[in-house]
Amino acid sequence: MRPFHEIILDAVVEERTRQSSRRGFLSGASKLAGGGALALAATAGPAMLGLKKTMAQAGGDIDILNFALTLEHLEYAFYRDGLARLGIFNDFLDDVRDHEDIHVDTLVSVISSLGGTPVTEQCYTFAEMGIFDSQAAFLDTARVLENTGVMAYTGALAMIQSPDLQTAGATIATVEARHASYLNLITGFNPFPAAFDTPATMAEILAAAGPFFCGAPAPAPDRSIRDDGVEEPDDRSIRGDSVDGQTESVDQGGAVEPTEEVEVEDGVRT
Repeated sequence: MRPFHEIILDAVVEERTRQSSRRGFLSGASKLAGGGALALAATAGPAMLGLKKTMAQAGGDIDILNFALTLEHLEYAFYRDGLARLGIFNDFLDDVRDHEDIHVDTLVSVISSLGGTPVTEQCYTFAEMGIFDSQAAFLDTARVLENTGVMAYTGALAMIQSPDLQTAGATIATVEARHASYLNLITGFNPFPAAFDTPATMAEILAAAGPFFCGAPAPAPDRSIRDDGVEEPDDRSIRGDSVDGQTESVDQGGAVEPTEEVEVEDGVRT
């Protein structure tokens, strides 16, 4: 039987060819949020159907952890490359990026300690899809990614057999939920839209995220340092809530309102 992480990658590459646009991802994730799992399943290709069959037969802890690692690689690369490309300096978004990096390192370590093969970072299509063309597109995608991650962990936790790993997974899931709430808030959405989160299956999540995968592994990043490629200003006081080229203030329970214009030229703060 082929390694589970290879089956995962086959499935997401297939979805990449079927939904080769940012709109395809956002639409797929929206279907999940709206309970449209059947709509996604009805259009699934052979590799995705094979993944669903394999999951029904496998479901071991290492397989579940590799599924989580696939998503954490995606999220970390998204924030690492997007924040550097756009020149966004924001303490909270920096924290989100670093959290995803720590999640990747932790999952790689745990999977290796259990005798498994951690799935590697892949080639992603963020730039190709225009995700990094504007801060608005970046933040909108970040919001959907984080909410999709919450659904992924909510659905996967029940499949983990080890109580210790289940607890560890829950500690990541709650952090992902905090990320989602923050991204919801700064993009004009309700930070806590429902009393309960909606779980989603692995196949549903990967079908929604498929357009972000190129289909070829990326060069292994140097994980000894966290360098986003952008020199940050010495005065970090301007970084607190700077989003969309503005310094923002958040009223209690209200919308985000700009308080100070900051000029952005060619993606670089001036």
